[in-house]
Amino acid sequence: MLSFKKKGRPPRVAVIGLDCAEPSLLFDACAHELPNLAALRERGAYGELESVVPAITVPAWSCMASGKDPGTLGIYGFRNRVDHSYDRLAIADGDAVREPRLWEILSRQGKRVVVLGVPQTYPPRMVNGSLVTSFLTPSIDYPYTFPPSLKNDIARWVGEYMLDVPGFRTDDKEWLLEQIHRMTRRRFEVARRLLDAGPWDFFMMVEMGVDRMHHGFWKDMDPLHRRHDPASPFKDAIRDYYRLIDAEVGTLLERFDDRTHVLVVSDHGARRMEGGICINEWLIREGYLVLAEEPDLSAGPVRFDALKVDWSRTTAWGEGGYYGRIFLNVHGREPRGTVAPGEFESVRDELARKLEAIGDEHGRPIGTRCFRPQELYRETRGVPPDLLVYFGDLAWRSVGSVGWDAIHVFENDTGPDDANHAQHGIFLYAHPTRDLGGVRLSGLHLLQIAPTVLQLLGQPVPFDMQRPAIAEVVEPAAYATR
Repeated sequence: MLSFKKKGRPPRVAVIGLDCAEPSLLFDACAHELPNLAALRERGAYGELESVVPAITVPAWSCMASGKDPGTLGIYGFRNRVDHSYDRLAIADGDAVREPRLWEILSRQGKRVVVLGVPQTYPPRMVNGSLVTSFLTPSIDYPYTFPPSLKNDIARWVGEYMLDVPGFRTDDKEWLLEQIHRMTRRRFEVARRLLDAGPWDFFMMVEMGVDRMHHGFWKDMDPLHRRHDPASPFKDAIRDYYRLIDAEVGTLLERFDDRTHVLVVSDHGARRMEGGICINEWLIREGYLVLAEEPDLSAGPVRFDALKVDWSRTTAWGEGGYYGRIFLNVHGREPRGTVAPGEFESVRDELARKLEAIGDEHGRPIGTRCFRPQELYRETRGVPPDLLVYFGDLAWRSVGSVGWDAIHVFENDTGPDDANHAQHGIFLYAHPTRDLGGVRLSGLHLLQIAPTVLQLLGQPVPFDMQRPAIAEVVEPAAYATR
């Protein structure tokens, strides 16, 4: 096996995370306009990186950094059931992550770490180095750095630090574009300052702007989007933003020496959103979900948690989002369960078959996929959904609200949104000194990143990480047979 250690110069690893970065754009459509990322690709190795199910920011980044799947983390989305009651959901912030992640593992080994903007790092924990939390932080009025004094440094460097773009689901696209660019420039300025501040062994940052751009401007770019306007003044917004990202990444590459392994990754990709499937409307029509009284629709569709459900006659209910979640009302598990435990599997199978048969607004097949958590994950901690649903294989989102008088809708109940997630994100790797020839890899999985980073740093890989390291990355000689 190749050794990376040089006398007095141990290896370093830098992971640049671009939330939602899409392979078809970065590797193909925009590739010729991205000189820094293209240079990494041409002298390194790259490919599509398969995400976990669900392919969503939370929990995907924590899965990547821990090497554990969502079931092992017990985190199945941004909001998760606390117990088997009907109304207790909690946001999965950093306290929800009980498995050690790379910066924690490396801190314990005495390695110096720099962590910036990685989801699920609020509230900030102690590390051997510096940490800046992510968009799940309530605001910069809360503690969002370790050490705490770093917050004052950031204020001097960039003024008001932007954790996210609040209200990014908006029709004011000019404002949105300005805010995303401002957020990105400030985050990369903080990254440069942290890299220059002192010695480090492991650096990881995540920029959320790519995700916000896709959700806000995909229809302007994509001529196949049903709401595409070829005269849109924002038709080049995503392409121009990728150019900004490339330039900012270039300023980081200048700071990496001949012992720094560089990875550029995303937690998932992106694709145009065809529309939404009203999951609870469908369950009501099919007789699985029964309301105790009709909702007041005078102000429009009603969120599920505002409905009055007759739980004594309800079999299942759903949650909206980029993917759907179905929960069965099981006797002895839920407070007023109706599904006998012995009938659980047959009811779940019936629901999966029917959900997968839902077509588009014209009845044409859309390729919906249903997943059973027990078949996906090594274990299922917490309270998993009984089914995870990719409507149209993520071409359609799940709409949880009720009152649309339709199963198919073409607006989002949480605000304007053009794109859904895609199962595959990006992976680029560049060796510090060795030209790997731009080989394109296949079969890469997000859970391989953590063991790969540890292996590159010469650290032991914990036995319970669920995928092996990417062997081609740590043994470039293997490329000789490509």
